[in-house]
Amino acid sequence: MSKKPSQLSLLLEDLPKPLRNKFIVVTAVFVFWMCFFDRNSVIDQYRLQATYQELQEKKEYYQQEIDKTEQFDQDLFTNDKTREKFVREQYYMKKSNEEVFVIEE
Repeated sequence: MSKKPSQLSLLLEDLPKPLRNKFIVVTAVFVFWMCFFDRNSVIDQYRLQATYQELQEKKEYYQQEIDKTEQFDQDLFTNDKTREKFVREQYYMKKSNEEVFVIEE
């Protein structure tokens, strides 16, 4: 009484030997799952890294702007000529004995 080999066993015989090892198959499925379907997948990590880099660039830009503004504030409160220039340009103030003509583009 010889048994006929089932289609599954015939299919398994056609596969290369490493693919018949259940540990390698399970490990491959696990790695595939972790790379593409997990909540912390490689794709999500790449997106998070890109967002992090963008936020770091914005942080650096705003820090430079804060430094410029602080330097301007120091100049504004320590130098009378800078203060006078600022109030004339921003608030259109003038001295009592002069006329000012504002030309805007």
